[in-house]
Amino acid sequence: MITIDNYLDNHYIHRSNWMRAAVLCANDGIISISSLAIGVAAASSTREPVVLATVAGLVAGALSMAAGEYVSVSSQTDTEMADIEREKNELNEMPENELKILTEIYEKRGLKKETAKQVALEMTQKDVLGTHIREELGINEISHAKPIQASFSSGAAFTVGGILPLLVVLFATINGMEYWLYGFTIIFLIVLGSIAAKIGGSSVKKSIIRITIWGSLAMGLSALVGYLFGVNL
Repeated sequence: MITIDNYLDNHYIHRSNWMRAAVLCANDGIISISSLAIGVAAASSTREPVVLATVAGLVAGALSMAAGEYVSVSSQTDTEMADIEREKNELNEMPENELKILTEIYEKRGLKKETAKQVALEMTQKDVLGTHIREELGINEISHAKPIQASFSSGAAFTVGGILPLLVVLFATINGMEYWLYGFTIIFLIVLGSIAAKIGGSSVKKSIIRITIWGSLAMGLSALVGYLFGVNL
């Protein structure tokens, strides 16, 4: 039997928050660590400096990503809580005006004035604060910020993405390592783009083209910096 909860869970929008963070951070891990390794490899004749730079970049990047996401999402949460507190005060001090605002929101969505007022009354009777938070502020279960979850998922996704080029650094030959890194990174990006498109229900081809172009540009510029400013390490 199909319930409303099961039906809604099947929509792609319910995956948008965690998928956005996971894809962004995994993509960042792949591209940034590959670019770093390519830049060092282009200026080095031994493996050790490349491994050291890659591991250091992976650890620093994962911690930075987790901390940055936590601070960013916490700021969003603080803003949401401040708006919710303000909404509570407004509901206590001027409930009639808040009901009027809610009615106007439903009218703008296409309901007749009488119907909009009736809907506003019934929704208010069921959950007055929840209704105004959702309709006026646009805060719901999908968009609600979760700092700890965002921090952990971002750090973990970056680490998973960054480990892939690290494996190439560990096992590829030092001669021409930048070309090995570039080739495998493109493969990693194509796989990531395909997975993200499948999960999100978007075009696989468009996702692959977008992620590959930007990834190639980042790695190409990093290699150029390595060649121009590097010395034999």
